[in-house]
Amino acid sequence: MTANAEGGAAGDQWPVADPDSDPFLIDAAVGEGAEEEDGGESLAVDEAVEEAEEAIAEDVSELGRLTLERDDYLDQLRRLQADFENYKKRIVRQQTEHIERATEELVSHLLPALDTFDLALAHGTEGLEPVYRSLLDILEGSGLNRVDPIGQPFDPNEHDAVMHEEAEDADGSPEVVEVLRAGYRWKGRVMRPAMVKVKG
Repeated sequence: MTANAEGGAAGDQWPVADPDSDPFLIDAAVGEGAEEEDGGESLAVDEAVEEAEEAIAEDVSELGRLTLERDDYLDQLRRLQADFENYKKRIVRQQTEHIERATEELVSHLLPALDTFDLALAHGTEGLEPVYRSLLDILEGSGLNRVDPIGQPFDPNEHDAVMHEEAEDADGSPEVVEVLRAGYRWKGRVMRPAMVKVKG
């Protein structure tokens, strides 16, 4: 009885399937492997996407930094260019003022020579008129104007009264009756007042 039971038990055992030959087991294994492979690929894709996003974020941050740096350099360049333009204008203005002062000083040193010409011509010296006129034309072309106010009202801003003559009409305004030494303006500004005799 026991032997039969044992025999029966031994006879009732299911045969063990060979995983290498059973098609159902092979398909199941292939399916599991495919799922594992798909899961690995998905994980790799997610990691690649995350790395790409991080790289893009870093590039955007670097681009922003470079943009700010570029704007700062452009601003510095504009300020430097503006400073240089102002420097050039200032230098030109200083040079112009220096030339003007030097020219005015030179002309002021020539006024006694013009006075000498006036005295010589007043005493009838011949041959000096062309030289005097040539010199005066050059100076007038540079901005010198002769002040010779005979018959004009006395102006203390342009005339230096060194002699005075009583007028018959005491109520009349003073008038220049004689120029003892010519005055001169330089570019509209009085360089030397005329020395005059005033009546009235």
